[in-house]
Amino acid sequence: MNKFNASTSRRKLLMLAAAALSSGIVPVVGHSDDGGREDNESHNDHDAEGNYASGNNTTMALENTGLTGKVVVIGGGMAGVTVAKYLRLWGGSGIQVTLVETNPTYTSNIMSNLVLNNSRSVSSLNYGYTNVANKYGVVVKHASVVRLDTASKKVTLSDGSDLTYDRLVVAPGVDFMDAYGLTQADYETKTPHAWRAGPQTELLRTQLAGMPINGTFVMTIPKSPYRCPPGPYERACLVADYLKSYKGSTSKVIVLDENASIQAEVANFTEAFQNIHRGVIDYRAGVSNLQINPDTKAVSYTDQLGLTVAINPHVVNPIPPHRAAGSAVGEWLASASLNNSVSNGVTDGRWCVVDVLNYQSTAVADVHVIGDASSCGLPKAGHVANQEAKICADAIVRAIGGQQPDPAPVANSACYSPITANTASWLTAVYQYDASTRKMAVAANGGLTAGAKATEASSISASNFKQMSTWFNTLMSDSFA
Repeated sequence: MNKFNASTSRRKLLMLAAAALSSGIVPVVGHSDDGGREDNESHNDHDAEGNYASGNNTTMALENTGLTGKVVVIGGGMAGVTVAKYLRLWGGSGIQVTLVETNPTYTSNIMSNLVLNNSRSVSSLNYGYTNVANKYGVVVKHASVVRLDTASKKVTLSDGSDLTYDRLVVAPGVDFMDAYGLTQADYETKTPHAWRAGPQTELLRTQLAGMPINGTFVMTIPKSPYRCPPGPYERACLVADYLKSYKGSTSKVIVLDENASIQAEVANFTEAFQNIHRGVIDYRAGVSNLQINPDTKAVSYTDQLGLTVAINPHVVNPIPPHRAAGSAVGEWLASASLNNSVSNGVTDGRWCVVDVLNYQSTAVADVHVIGDASSCGLPKAGHVANQEAKICADAIVRAIGGQQPDPAPVANSACYSPITANTASWLTAVYQYDASTRKMAVAANGGLTAGAKATEASSISASNFKQMSTWFNTLMSDSFA
């Protein structure tokens, strides 16, 4: 295979995806359908060591590109699984890829707010690693990282095995910080943030179902950046829709936003708050000094006028600030990247700074950080993680072939936001590399334009809600199938 042509075709794929998205077309190539997935893949194809089998079970005819190398990927979320798949798909049969992920299944955060109003189940959001192992020959090891030695390029796992690598990709996601007087134990058992789909989502759904008639629900939104910019406002809408349908029309959803204003889909969420859910949602921006009692659920904060306000809700849902996850990748991310020194590759002590052309860490050579953990100018979201993974995969394949990364990468972001049980909005943007800031920036009119912003749906509609399932299933298929 001609390496230049292969690199060009990969770039064209990304650019065509971005162009399609800007026209409102689903941007990811793959199978989709209109229904939710209650059951996904069988997880009975493990070998004797508990790893997904690969090698002879690979069904994709991967090209022999002449490239060889070992890549270890830590973290099997949207970013990790996508980069593992596309490293094999684009790099060919000579690129050995091992994916390290503690959990046997991934639970999608996307669409998880619909669990709260009983539109979906948590199980319908579970995705396994069978396809990426059997179709693409990725070796999947279900273990945790015990030690990461970047000098010798070796990863030690909890099962006692060592993995050597030429390139390491770290996709750990986020950790949620203790905040507002709450601890991790409080999040797990009393005041769930449910910003990582799973048991906390179920707990919050149960708490909602147990609310009294015309009760009060309080949720908090941390300062940006946080995972999924429109997500908290979407949650407020779905909770309001559920409460006024099942718990009384004078139920209250009080939204305490630490940001000065709505962070995404401003027009449609303003419409939702002021008209669709009028009288139920009480949106309060610019709050500070939040304090929450996990036992009594009492909430206090300082408003924009400097006054202290107290609320006694029936259910409180704090979405705490978060940071790049450290424990998922052992010593390196915890000590070398997550401190307060920009020279060591982080901003504000929370996010890993990367070279956006290849997502290589600015702290350690041959280590790439993708997904929510990185600081690159892109929003933190599942669709974006898929895009970052492809740019990173392309750059690694080029590097193995002795080439430089694409000097002008393009990415896109898309998400749908349910507003009621059967209506939704959406948000989309195309991003290009800005050489002046070395970050990705929103593009418009075929190039970087000062002040360009993401585009939101012209209205909230039932047709958007139907299209949401197609977008979601297509995205998840592209990453996991």
